[in-house]
Amino acid sequence: MTTTRFAPSPTGWLHIGNLRAALFNYAIARQNGGQFILRIDDTDAERSKDEYIAGVKEDLTWLGFTWDRVEHQSARMENYLAAKQKLIDMRLLYECFETPTELDLKRKKQLNMGKPPVYDRAALALADGEKDALRAERGSHWRFKLAHKRIEWADGIIGDISIDAASVSDPVLFKNDGQILYTLASVVDDTEMGITDVVRGSDHVTNTATQIQMIEALGGTVPRFAHHSLLTGPQGEALSKRLGTLALRDLRKNGIAPEAILSLMARLGSSDPVELRANIDEVVAGFDLSKFGSAPTKFDANDLVPLTARHLATLDASDVADVLTSAGVPDALANPFWQVVRDNISKLDEVAVWWALFRNGASPLVADEDREFVAQAFDMLPPLPYDANTWSSWTTAVKEATGRKGKGLFMPLRKAVTGRERGPEMADVMPLLQKRPTL
Repeated sequence: MTTTRFAPSPTGWLHIGNLRAALFNYAIARQNGGQFILRIDDTDAERSKDEYIAGVKEDLTWLGFTWDRVEHQSARMENYLAAKQKLIDMRLLYECFETPTELDLKRKKQLNMGKPPVYDRAALALADGEKDALRAERGSHWRFKLAHKRIEWADGIIGDISIDAASVSDPVLFKNDGQILYTLASVVDDTEMGITDVVRGSDHVTNTATQIQMIEALGGTVPRFAHHSLLTGPQGEALSKRLGTLALRDLRKNGIAPEAILSLMARLGSSDPVELRANIDEVVAGFDLSKFGSAPTKFDANDLVPLTARHLATLDASDVADVLTSAGVPDALANPFWQVVRDNISKLDEVAVWWALFRNGASPLVADEDREFVAQAFDMLPPLPYDANTWSSWTTAVKEATGRKGKGLFMPLRKAVTGRERGPEMADVMPLLQKRPTL
């Protein structure tokens, strides 16, 4: 069975970069009738927080994700320790004692000598007595001993990849304080949970190379790997510095529709054009991993605004009933109000602004040269309530009385009634007005 996973660390809020991995893995599982696992990477007890775990589930649910089960890595420590012992017994995990400062000095020395900054395995030459002394003095960390040969796999996006393991440092699997690192936890989980496909960012390519050897050492089946491109800002700048402003919860608060986010992220970086989809099932149906490239992908949050507007224009009043009620729109006017404004908003939070305009009246936008004309026209307005014919009959009467016509007639009146230069057809606006326009 096709089985994929999304493994966020609950040390912060989910952002748009996280979503790419979640969506790609979700689509693969659902397209193949497989399983999608939500795996919480909470091995860092100090930084992981329950509020972030709840936030992950809330954000994914808002977007339409479902998962077949939830796993917490913090509940699987015994599995990781068992794997640790197995690798030690196989002489593939060894204890090291260098401090971060010492490692940094080694790297700088190697670079100055024109050599790759790869760990020199000095710890393997230590005698037992030396290890005991160093362990007592400074503690230790543990590294996986890579077999120095080429590691190759057919990547689902990048294509064939070949990495010389001798050019990579033996990865640290356990830190000095005993914390189990992602590299091992992910391998153990992927192996024991039968993960068949892993899609993640291209910054994990080297991790994948080392993890392939670890999976094989632990007797697991190597999944199919694919590495999607990393997102950049609109000008190609690093997006990582801005991800704090691109949290999914903030996009939601700013009125961005989940359908807009899903539709954009399911095609961004692929050869297919972005097409608005009505829900996550339609997004999954149109997803094709083979269409994605490895080049850095530009992301502009502003692109989500017109997509949201297009989505809102497809909805009925019943789809946004809670928003209309919250804005104070009477039930009897909910449908005609929504039909009038839905093509003129880009976010749902603009609903309340439009209803306030219809309920309370606008602040007239009147040029000095039009003030006398508008005052005369307003004197000619019939009493409330207005209907679909009010605008036509009123402007016809004003035209006959003043001689104005065309834009010189209609635009000053639109601006005076709505306080805006653009908006819905005025014939549709007039029946919704709850107060007679005044200067």
